[in-house]
Order: sequence, then structure tokens, then C-alpha cells
Amino acid sequence: MRTFVKFTILAFAALAVVSACNSTPKFTNFSDAIGKEWQLTEIRTDPGTIIFDRNTLKTEGFSNIFTLNFDAERLSGVGAPNRYTAPYTADADQNISVQLIAGTMMAPLREPEKLKEQDYFTYIQNAYKWSFTKDGTLELSSKNADGTEVVLVYELGSAKK
Repeated sequence: MRTFVKFTILAFAALAVVSACNSTPKFTNFSDAIGKEWQLTEIRTDPGTIIFDRNTLKTEGFSNIFTLNFDAERLSGVGAPNRYTAPYTADADQNISVQLIAGTMMAPLREPEKLKEQDYFTYIQNAYKWSFTKDGTLELSSKNADGTEVVLVYELGSAKK
């Protein structure tokens, strides 16, 4: 009987550790996004959704593109291939406002076919709403150059999880 009790306790302890390691981060406030690297994984817009498979991008030589980082006053990241930064404000009502983006001016040798860097910068520049989903993704609502709604979906970068 003691062996069964010890085994049961060990099994529950192991299950608790595994569950804690695999649990989705619970983000609620914008401050939860600060100090983390976010990687673009999806763009939802009319006419459809664009999915970015990070493993495929890596094999194609695009391992560190379309990233987003926040500190208290500025956002920054990497487009494809340029680094960018901009002042921003975000509030508890999930509003976000991005000021003029500044970036390096490297000419890309090639860009991923699904998204051009300039379009990405336009989406960031036009972001107006932020939210976290139950599965721990960060979503930025935006508009493209012609006013069509766009949602940028980010996951935590693998090094920052």
C-alpha cells in the first residue's frame, strides 16, 4: 500500500511539473509584452490569412525576421532585413499608437514571398489596438495602406519563452 501511495504522489508531482513547463503564459496587461521578443506567425486580412512557419523560414535563411520588441517607450525589431524602431504609447484600454518608424536602409537581397518589408512596416505604423489571446499570442490590429483591416499575430520568440 505504501508503494502505491508513494507512486501516486510521484506521478502527480511529475504531472504538475510537466503541466507547469507546458503551460501557456498568461498575459493580461501590456506591460507583460515589455522585454520580450515577439515573432510574427500570422497575418489575418482580406482576402485571407498568411501563416509564417518559423522552421520553414529558418531553412530558407530567414530565421530572424519580422520580430517585435517593446521597452517602456519604444518598440523595435527586425523586418526583412532592416532593423527598425519607433516611439509608441499603449494603454489599459488596449489602444496603441505608433509614431514614425525609423529603420536602417539595407537593400534586401531577397524577401520572403508572403510579406514585403515595407508592408510590414506599414502594418506596425498603423497599429491601433493590442490584445493577448488565451494561448499567449499578442495580436495587433492595424490597417494596410488602403484601409483594409489587418491583424498581426505574434508568438514569443523561442529564446524568450
